[in-house]
Amino acid sequence: MNRLGSWRLGWAMLGSAVLMMTAVACSAEEAPLVIEVEPSRVSTEALHPLLGANVVYLGEQHDRAADHVTQLAIIQGLYREEPNLAIALEMFQRPFQPVIDRYLAGDISESELRAQTEYDQRWGFPWQYYAPILRFAKDNQLPVLALNAPSEVVSQVADAGLDSLTPEDFRYLPPRRDIDTGNSDYQAIVRDSFAGHGSHGDFNFDNFFAAQVTWDETMAETIANFWRDSPDTTVVVLAGSTHIIYGYGIPDRVARRLGDSLQQTTVLLNFPQPKPSNAADAIADVLWYSD
Repeated sequence: MNRLGSWRLGWAMLGSAVLMMTAVACSAEEAPLVIEVEPSRVSTEALHPLLGANVVYLGEQHDRAADHVTQLAIIQGLYREEPNLAIALEMFQRPFQPVIDRYLAGDISESELRAQTEYDQRWGFPWQYYAPILRFAKDNQLPVLALNAPSEVVSQVADAGLDSLTPEDFRYLPPRRDIDTGNSDYQAIVRDSFAGHGSHGDFNFDNFFAAQVTWDETMAETIANFWRDSPDTTVVVLAGSTHIIYGYGIPDRVARRLGDSLQQTTVLLNFPQPKPSNAADAIADVLWYSD
């Protein structure tokens, strides 16, 4: 497996560990709303908690097909109610935004989109999970945002830390001063998972966490930049649940850029049912179950 592929697999496995670790950490006082509905039955009533938000996060487990079917159903439902939508995808990296734009404009085919974004090398989960969402966006002329940082840069941070990056490395990243690794609660969640994951080898945790935050900050900056220019558009974000739980990953960093008046709703799809604890924050606004 190539270097990009090994990093992708390693983080996917860690993400599953994070989900298991956090499945017991939802406070009774801040219990999320629970919605149970099959994708074919997504109604206006079911969508009501999501309507009116400026940004809606649909947290997935990347390798769970049911999550992606549900994402499409929710996007289709939101489009019926609020057609001014944009779809923001962790699965594509920022340098490839022009390729996505060419696909949406009809200038290249779906197979060319897949090849030219280096999807299989840089993401690699089954294309058919995301293809229907991309087709829906194209058919309805919805903007699609490539959210993520380049894999090479994230790998460099995980290997040698943020201080090892060159000015050129920051071309698709936020400024160094905006990459905030100071959330101790978030760090504790990732550290517990990191410590319990047996294949981390010689990874340095501080660098590993900095790489996670580099992802988060890059995705947050992409969302914030788009929304500043299009404040009447609802942005629907598809990202791994690890980047969304408790708001620690992407949502809090979007709010830091745009202000707390921004309305954000976090949804975790088919997430293990949390048990009450003394956690101060809700794990999400909504837990959505589709099967």
